[in-house]
Amino acid sequence: MKIGFAGLGVMGGPMARHLVAGGHEVTGYNRSPDKARAWAAATGGRFAGSAAEAADGAELLILCVGNDDDVRAVTTEALPHLAGGAVIVDHTTTSARVAREMAALAAGQGREFIDAPVSGGQAGAENGQLSVMAGGEAAALARVEPALMAYSKAVKHMGASGSGQLTKMVNQIAIAGVVQGLAEAVHFAEVAGLDTDAAYDAISKGAAQSWQMDNRWKTMADGKFEFGFAVDWMRKDLGLVLDEARANGAHLSLTALVDQFYSEVQAMGGARWDTSSLAARLQDRAPKPR
Repeated sequence: MKIGFAGLGVMGGPMARHLVAGGHEVTGYNRSPDKARAWAAATGGRFAGSAAEAADGAELLILCVGNDDDVRAVTTEALPHLAGGAVIVDHTTTSARVAREMAALAAGQGREFIDAPVSGGQAGAENGQLSVMAGGEAAALARVEPALMAYSKAVKHMGASGSGQLTKMVNQIAIAGVVQGLAEAVHFAEVAGLDTDAAYDAISKGAAQSWQMDNRWKTMADGKFEFGFAVDWMRKDLGLVLDEARANGAHLSLTALVDQFYSEVQAMGGARWDTSSLAARLQDRAPKPR
């Protein structure tokens, strides 16, 4: 396919690289032109100086940008330049509201907009193992799904526009609770004087097992928090979750509390630490040896 790709950061860069490797004609755009030039030089893709140029004649435009305003700006600029009947797939984590707005805008110009946030983090993007949760027209998603599989292990259609973003919110709610529980478990083991490696071996094959435990227990215990999705990004996502909950009446007391804990991590200087750094605020509060 002829594909435009807007947003070549730690997620978008490797995703677009997989598309080039899959034989697609990919033109990449980034707000930082140097990053787009470097991506093109490294991958054999093409460089565009604007979203409109990246979208010119494309059958598929993929977005992996920062927030609602970025999605609005890129989509509005790019839409008139896309091929007729083209599909926009937005991998940015945004509000469900902007997904619905952009879907209506695209439909009015004879194109389709799919909200398709991802799970799997930077490692998933690098390894082509992302999980995609999508909202929008099923037929439009089906047309572009073969291209999305260049960097995905699963693509799931969740329903009407906005459903992909709502599903990503469910994902972030679940992660927030699990990581806080894991941080407290590591903290308790340390304060109780247990060997944390032995504690992990004892409990990791039973009901407490999780992806977070298998991948973050030992690094939490070692105070290492340099493994991907940053606290600043998680707070952005949890802000979207809590805004949606206020609108739909969901009760998310634990999620709100964990969001507060992440604000404390930011105040500690951990804005760019990964989400497992909830352990750092507990380590900072640990009883001192007598």
